[in-house]
Amino acid sequence: MTNVYIGLGSNLNNPIYQLRKALQILETIPATHLQNHSSLYRSKAIGPKNQPDYINAVAVLSTKLSPFNLLKKLQDIEIERGRTRKGKRWQARILDLDILIYGNMRLHTPKLILPHPELYNRMFVLKPLYECVPNLILPNGQRLIKKVQLLPEVT
Repeated sequence: MTNVYIGLGSNLNNPIYQLRKALQILETIPATHLQNHSSLYRSKAIGPKNQPDYINAVAVLSTKLSPFNLLKKLQDIEIERGRTRKGKRWQARILDLDILIYGNMRLHTPKLILPHPELYNRMFVLKPLYECVPNLILPNGQRLIKKVQLLPEVT
């Protein structure tokens, strides 16, 4: 089993409900176990400023699925919950599920980049990740606690 960290976000259709429902659905992914998840955090939207705030969280999974099979399952969950991938980047969305870290894997393909390319820049990911695994050493060798201390707080 490989430890995987998933970022969850929503800013449409009752975002708190969307994340709670997504966490329940994550528990049903075959060959995968939901080990833990963070509290819910509020953050400002990236991109167009005329959108509602996001609600974010991180889930810790252990899985036997390959990164691409897990990505497919996550995208299926997004679609099942009503997400559409049409339109501009960083648009408001019902549900966003991102693989942040997949074990120690480094991968760069058109379909999937690991670790997530924005992992080190987003406090709305790092803070809930820290809540779940405070002693985590990030794929770049930096201790998560050091990175969290350098970035502004999320609410």
